[in-house]
Amino acid sequence: MAELGTIALWLAVGLGVYGAIGALGGQVRGSPLLSESARRAAYVLPLVLTVAILSLVGAFVGRDFQVAYVARHSSLDMPRIYTWVAFYAGNEGSLLFICLVLSALAALALALAPGETRRTLGWTAAILLTVQTFFLAVTAVMANPFETLPLAPPDGEGINPLLTHVGMFFHPPALMSGLVAAAIPLAFVMGSLIGGKTKDEWLDAARQWGLVSWALLAVGLLLGSWWAYTILGWGGFWFWDPVENAALMPWLALTAFIHSVMVQKRRGMFRMWNIVLINVAFGLALYGMFMNRGGPVPSVHSFGASTLGWVFLVFLVVGVAVPFAVFFCRFPALTSSRSLDSMLSREAAFLVNNLMLLGIAFVTLWGTLYPLLSRLFGGQEITVARPFYDQVNGPLLLGLLFVMGVGPLLPWRKATPQALRRALLLPGLAALGTVALLAGLGMHQGYALAGFGLCALVSAGIAQEWWRDVAERQRALGEGYLRAFWRRTRSNRPRYGGYVVHLAVVMVALGVLGGSLFDRQRDVLLVPGQTAEIGEYQIRYLGTVEQPFGDRTEYVSTVVVQRDGQPLTTLYPWRAFYPSQSMAATRAAIRSTPVEDLYVVPSENRADGAVVFRLVVNPMVWWMWTAGPVLVLGTLVCLWPQRRVVAVRAASPLTAQTGRQSTSG
Repeated sequence: MAELGTIALWLAVGLGVYGAIGALGGQVRGSPLLSESARRAAYVLPLVLTVAILSLVGAFVGRDFQVAYVARHSSLDMPRIYTWVAFYAGNEGSLLFICLVLSALAALALALAPGETRRTLGWTAAILLTVQTFFLAVTAVMANPFETLPLAPPDGEGINPLLTHVGMFFHPPALMSGLVAAAIPLAFVMGSLIGGKTKDEWLDAARQWGLVSWALLAVGLLLGSWWAYTILGWGGFWFWDPVENAALMPWLALTAFIHSVMVQKRRGMFRMWNIVLINVAFGLALYGMFMNRGGPVPSVHSFGASTLGWVFLVFLVVGVAVPFAVFFCRFPALTSSRSLDSMLSREAAFLVNNLMLLGIAFVTLWGTLYPLLSRLFGGQEITVARPFYDQVNGPLLLGLLFVMGVGPLLPWRKATPQALRRALLLPGLAALGTVALLAGLGMHQGYALAGFGLCALVSAGIAQEWWRDVAERQRALGEGYLRAFWRRTRSNRPRYGGYVVHLAVVMVALGVLGGSLFDRQRDVLLVPGQTAEIGEYQIRYLGTVEQPFGDRTEYVSTVVVQRDGQPLTTLYPWRAFYPSQSMAATRAAIRSTPVEDLYVVPSENRADGAVVFRLVVNPMVWWMWTAGPVLVLGTLVCLWPQRRVVAVRAASPLTAQTGRQSTSG
C-alpha cells in the first residue's frame, strides 16, 4: 500500500507540474490543443489522488504499522470506525486530503465554467494547478504519509482521544475543504484580469464558488462548535481559539464578497471592491492553513503541529502579494460604470455590511496575532482572551445584525421617505414589541434586549417581503398561496435562498445570546444517592460503571433528572482515561430542547465512587445546531440552476415591482 500510494502521489505531482506549465503555455502561445491537454491533466488528478487516498486508508485498515503515519495515529485498540478520522489526524494525511479536495473542486470548476470565462480559462487553470502543485509538492517532499519505518512496531501510538467523536468525521473535512476552495473564485478573478478581461466576465463563476467555500466553512464552524460543546467538557461552544479564528476570518470576508457581488451584478458597482474582498478572503484562508499546519500560536485544535509553518508562511506572502499586484496593474481599467446614489439605498447597506464584516475579521486577526507580536517584539507573550473579543466584536455583531435586517428592505438607488416608512414599519414594530415584552418579563441586560429585538427585526422583515411577493403573485395570477409561494421562490432563487440563510443566522444569534448571556453553571462532587440542584432541575447521581478496554478505562455514570420534583429523563455522562497518553476524554450528557439545554459532564472519577460533575443550563443553544441544516438548505437554493425567462407577460403587475424582484444576497 505504501509503494502504491507513493507512486500515485508522485504521479500527481507530475500531472500538477505538467498541467500548470501546459495551461500557461497554451494561453501564452495561443495553443488550444496544449490548453486542452492541461485541462485533461486537471481532470485526471482527482482519480490519481483517489488511488493515493485509498492506499493510505488501506494501510490504516490493515494495521500496517510499518507506515510511520499509521503507527503514529492508530493502534490495535482503535475502533475501525475511526479510520477515516485517523487518516487526517496529522499533517501528512490532512495535506493529502486537501490535495484531493482541491483537485476535485478545481476539475469541477473548469468543467462547469460559464461561457464568459472561456477565453481566459487557461489562466484560471494555470492558477489552480499551480496552487495544487504547491500542496502536492509539500506533501510529497516534506510530509509524505507513505514513509516507512525500518521495522514495524507491534502496536501504534493510538489516535488522539479528543478525535474519537462523530463530529470529527465532518468538522475537519468541511473546514479544510472550505479554506482550500477559496482558491477557486480567486482563480477565476485573477484569470480574467491577467487575460485582459476587466469587466464582469468572472462574476457568476466567482459568486458560485465563493458561496461553496462560504457554506463549507460555515458548516465546519458550526460542527466545530458542536464538537467543543459535547467533548471538551467546559459547557461552551466558542472560545475565540486561534484556529477557530483562522477559519472564521475568511468566512467573514467571503460573507462580504457574496453580498457585494450582488450589487455588482445588479447595478454594475463595487467591481474593484469585490476584487479586493476576494483577495483578502484568499489571504485569510491561506493564513488559516498556515495556522493549521504548525503555526506559532498554540491551540487546542493544533493536532497537526509541525515544522511546516514557514513553508505556508512563504506561500501566504506570495498568495497575498501576487493577486494584489495583478489588481494594481489592472486598476485603471476596473472602474465601475455607476456610483453610489444615496446612503439610504440597498447598495449603501451592503457597503456598510462589508465594512462591519471586515472590521470583525481584522479585530479577530489582531487578537490572534497579538500574542505572537508581543513575544517577538517585547520578549513576553501577552494572551488575548475572550473578554477582548466579546467587548470589541460584540457591538459590531449587533450592528451587523441591524444592517442584515434593514438592508434587504431598502430599494436600489435611493429610498424615498414613504418607501422607507412602508418597508420598516412592521419589522420595526416587531422589534420594539419584542424588546418591550422581554423587558416586561424582567430581562434588563442591554445586549440581550438589543440582540433579541434585532432578531425579531430580521425575521419580521423576511416574513414581510416574502408574504408581499407571494400575495402579489396570488392576486396577479389567481394561484393558491402554496403554489404562489413555490413558484415565487423558484423565480428568484438567489434572493429567497439568501432569506433562508439569513434565518439560519438569526437562529445562530438566538443560540449565542441565550448560551452566552443566560447560562448557569456549577461544579459539584456527588456520591451515589446524592442530589444537586441547578435552576429548576434536580440531578440525582445513582452510580458509575467502570469498564476497562485495551487502551482506556471508560466510566459511564447514571444520573436521574427531575424538574420541580417530577421525573424528566435519565442521562449517562461518559468519561474515559487513556493511560498511555495521560489524557482523558469526556462526553457530555445533554437534554436539549428549543428552550434550554441541561448539560451534565463528569470531570473526575474518584476511587470511592464519587464523581465531580459540571452542571450547566444553556438557554436556546438548540437553535444554533438546528441552524446548520437550514443554512445548507438556503445555500442549495441559492446555487440551484435557474431557468432563464425568455418571455414576460407585459400586463402582469409583477413586472412593475422591479426593485423587489432583484436579488438581495
